[in-house]
Amino acid sequence: MTTMISRAGLSIDAKLAEFLDTQVLAPLGRDADVFWNDFAKLVADFAPRNRALLQKREELQATIDQWHVDRAGKPHDAAEYEAFLRDIGYLVPEPSDFQIGTQNVDPEIATMAGPQLVVPILNARFLLNAANARWGSLYDAFYGTDALDAPPAKPGGYDKARGDAVIARGRQFLDETLPLVDQSWVDLKDEKDGILQDESQWVGFTEKGLLFKNNGLHIEVVFDREHPVGKDDKAGIADIMVEAALTTIADCEDSVAAVDAEDKLVAYSNWLGIIRGDLEESFEKGGRTMTRTLNGDKNYKEGSGAEHTLPGRSLMFVRNVGHLMTNPSIILDDGSEIPEGILDAVFTSAISTLDVEGHAKYGNSKAGSIYIVKPKMHGPEECAFTNDLFDAVEDLLCLKRHTIKVGVMDEERRTSANLAACIEAVKDRIVFINTGFLDRTGDEIHTSMRAGPMMRKGAMKTSAWLGSYEARNVAIGLKHGLSGVAQIGKGMWAAPDLMGDMMEQKIGHLRAGANTAWVPSPTAAILHALHYHAENVFDIQKNLPEPAGLDALLTIPLAENTNWPEDELRDELDNNCQGLLGYVVRWVDAGVGCSKVPDINDVGLMEDRATLRISSQHIANWLLHGIVSEDQVMDSLTRMAAKVDAQNAGDPDYIPLIGNEDGPAFSAAKDLIFKGVEQPSGYTEPLLHQWRLRKKAG
Repeated sequence: MTTMISRAGLSIDAKLAEFLDTQVLAPLGRDADVFWNDFAKLVADFAPRNRALLQKREELQATIDQWHVDRAGKPHDAAEYEAFLRDIGYLVPEPSDFQIGTQNVDPEIATMAGPQLVVPILNARFLLNAANARWGSLYDAFYGTDALDAPPAKPGGYDKARGDAVIARGRQFLDETLPLVDQSWVDLKDEKDGILQDESQWVGFTEKGLLFKNNGLHIEVVFDREHPVGKDDKAGIADIMVEAALTTIADCEDSVAAVDAEDKLVAYSNWLGIIRGDLEESFEKGGRTMTRTLNGDKNYKEGSGAEHTLPGRSLMFVRNVGHLMTNPSIILDDGSEIPEGILDAVFTSAISTLDVEGHAKYGNSKAGSIYIVKPKMHGPEECAFTNDLFDAVEDLLCLKRHTIKVGVMDEERRTSANLAACIEAVKDRIVFINTGFLDRTGDEIHTSMRAGPMMRKGAMKTSAWLGSYEARNVAIGLKHGLSGVAQIGKGMWAAPDLMGDMMEQKIGHLRAGANTAWVPSPTAAILHALHYHAENVFDIQKNLPEPAGLDALLTIPLAENTNWPEDELRDELDNNCQGLLGYVVRWVDAGVGCSKVPDINDVGLMEDRATLRISSQHIANWLLHGIVSEDQVMDSLTRMAAKVDAQNAGDPDYIPLIGNEDGPAFSAAKDLIFKGVEQPSGYTEPLLHQWRLRKKAG
């Protein structure tokens, strides 16, 4: 039973209040009573504004829905449509020329280009792995994945043939990245042999190796003749360590199932451990208890003997939730729940203030900044609200103006169409814009839900709006001065077992002008880092075109021909239903917000709520327009439930869907589809939270 206490007119979960009082405010030297009184005033100011913004979303959507209904059967007129969107305030005028004014940004964000991890904040072990992924073994990454064009390792101990192939690929990387004068790295006899073509690439000596730098990223070549690999190596090279995940996002949003004070306390406690530097997690592996902690920094010496350090950990962002959801951990004086985005803004910033004010073992931001990613904002008005909220949080915590930086997720259609105005609304604190195909597609479908049946989900990847969206995001960011100050990011590689494919495809993100892109694991970060050695993103950014207009972006992805054969309809439904069920059953029953979920072809994909949004909205759209029937959807759900059950048969804690069709998981899946049209912006959170809370209540 949750115990609530009263503070400044608010009813607050007792454990959450105690956590903030003792673990955060006391070390900061803040008076708890003063803090809670000021916090209550902040909430009283911003909660009504939050509700008004959500109401405006609904009003705009209702107006757009009616416009499409009134024009049913008429050919789409692009000019008329754009004029309508401007008339209702969905589209706003382009701002005058401006450049962002963000200051005090760490180099990992501003002047370096490299991979970015996203990790669920509720899982301490994963969080530590991600934070420690700043450096990783290239040999291990090649040996254990399909990124190497060589036969897989044989079971049972070290496979020398595989190892030789790994070493050869490592030498190839060194020859390509750190070329020597008239010599290959294959020919080296020891660490004193060889001369770099570009001597400026050499940085110094580490404890057991040589440190180099290329395109802003470091490489450590480890020499150790006592190492199992180094002892048999001609030059004594035991490994190649690469600087990998420059930044990591600890996620409070799409990759977690956090529905109440108990869940939020775990999230905030883990964030506190990361910021203070004392987070640890023990677990069983190979019959032994292992304890994971944060890595220390990497020491090295210049040729002159001067000693220096490099960060041993990723620079950490925290992703707050969006504006939509509320949380029962704090009840306002009118009986309503606190908007969760306001809760996150205050609590994560208060914890991060420990870093700003020097109460951290290692320190996160050397520039004295707090980095918050803000998702699912709809247009410049909502970005301006976030800017005002962060102003107020800074005042509450006695922080200098713009200490709190913001990363804007460009994943809603109204934001994409008004991106320059969105950036302008946060121009003095923005450090990040990022595209996300899945959420953006979910909103694309929902916004034009009544325009007609959408094309098949797979066809969306080649649709006109998507290409425009990805290109405009980079071009608009560059136009307004993000290069060299902030990140322009691209979305997740969702298949952690298909590293060979990633190595072929994900370099395209750099060539499109992105100076960071998301990866699903530390191993993927190591491999993706090679792309940033192969391409200099900042040089690429100098030669990209100006942003294009709105015509392609506003092209609605309607199906040109809806007479799909029965087998194609069945395939589309099965694909959507299987992915939806596979994710929902873990979210609702187990409280797992992100995990590797087998797809319909048994390929493991990293799934979060964005995947769920597009699948549920796509089926809801086809139901609305009569492409499929309720009976067809239920038939697919039932058959795919059996498949998901079989895919999870090895999990002793798994609760089957078949036989529990009235249970929370299957019920949530049905609701997400059959109530999909009425869900706010097509979001899945309201229904997922409802059914997860029922599950937790027993």
